[in-house]
Amino acid sequence: MSEAKSRKGVVQISEVANGLIDPVLAKRAGINTMLLGSWDEIAGAEFADCTRPEKIAWPRRGSEIGSDGGYQPGVLTVACEGARALFLTHAQGELIQRINGFFGFYAIGQLRIVQKPVAAPPKPYRRPRPLTGEPARRLDTMVEGIESEALKTALKRLGTAVLSERRK
Repeated sequence: MSEAKSRKGVVQISEVANGLIDPVLAKRAGINTMLLGSWDEIAGAEFADCTRPEKIAWPRRGSEIGSDGGYQPGVLTVACEGARALFLTHAQGELIQRINGFFGFYAIGQLRIVQKPVAAPPKPYRRPRPLTGEPARRLDTMVEGIESEALKTALKRLGTAVLSERRK
């Protein structure tokens, strides 16, 4: 938040949301929003649509459990759909390298693949058909007195979406 204040009080909503979500994700799953947001690039076109990182299990520190200490990499649990999990198993070495490249250090030593459904990506946005006839005239009269062109354009877009017939 300190760098956000250097921009004269302007704070992006994503910075505020990440600041709130990251500590919860780190505590509950060991991951952050940067990994989730970059997952499509990390997993590549082959696995981006059928996988999702779920959590990172970090081993206890060696000093706490009585061994000689040192850093130990974590285990990333990845949800994968159906039969694609077999292909992911064969490509897990490359995926681990990509993940570690993303983190910039040897963070992940092993993948744990769990077969479960992964949420489908949102449907692409379709633009509504332009209005014709009476609805178009009615919309034009509604936005007639607005001076700001940007506001008028935005309201026309909204009105077109509201007044147009829905596709089945």
